[in-house]
Amino acid sequence: MSKARELRALLSGPDIVMAPGAPDCLTARIIERAGYPAVYMTGFGATASRLGMPDIGLLTLTEMTEHARNMTRAVAIPIVADADTGYGGPSNIHRTVREYIQAGVAAIHLEDQVAPKRCGQLSGIRLMGAEESARRLECAIAARGSDDLIIIGRTDAIGAGDPAEAVRRAKLYREAGADLVFVDGIKRVSEVELIAREVPGPKVVSIVDGNETVTLTAKDLGAMGFSMALYAVTALFTAARAIADAMATLKRDGSPKGIAPQVTYAEYCDIVDLASFSRRDDVFGV
Repeated sequence: MSKARELRALLSGPDIVMAPGAPDCLTARIIERAGYPAVYMTGFGATASRLGMPDIGLLTLTEMTEHARNMTRAVAIPIVADADTGYGGPSNIHRTVREYIQAGVAAIHLEDQVAPKRCGQLSGIRLMGAEESARRLECAIAARGSDDLIIIGRTDAIGAGDPAEAVRRAKLYREAGADLVFVDGIKRVSEVELIAREVPGPKVVSIVDGNETVTLTAKDLGAMGFSMALYAVTALFTAARAIADAMATLKRDGSPKGIAPQVTYAEYCDIVDLASFSRRDDVFGV
């Protein structure tokens, strides 16, 4: 079964699909080991891990799909990948879809911002026309052909300050054929409730650490009608805080002795599956 078909089966099940964001392959492995059914390859995290820069559309299609290929090799669970705006016009969108299919991801989302695009939580978002964006989604669906890839239509209209337009665009993108719709940039519980109430059918919600939506549990979101919940920055922000604290302690004390808690060397080797590589070397090595 393809990963896309596996994710479709999860989405048709009784429980909301929780997909934490992974900025890199190591984090994706940790997410898989924790028992999550899917992982989110977040553009925010990919930009952070590859460039150490903000999510303002700096990564290219080639860089993003290389990142996706590495991640699909690292884990066995389905990957939902950020495909930004499709990286250009219709022919670019066609290539984007085919490259992500080749990379082995289960789903991609395409957004409706104009360049320079930015993270949905940032200010200054500018949108392309809704009808143009719907045609671009139709192009992506045509490019998919008979493949199982799930295509998610994303709107950043709430981030641009227009909740009513976000609802309109989500409905339009569903009519264009998107498998799921995704209103990004949500910061308030009232906005989650609005989308749950006004947008019918399968939909995605993103819960971002630091805003009031974190009071909503996955069970709450499932009961509201959401099919998938993304937690794009939870792992990234947690890791960044832990690293910053550890480095401060090391600089202050001159030793890592006081840094806690950490994984042990043995635990780390287990995460990266060193044993399977060692067995291969034992069988085939000279």
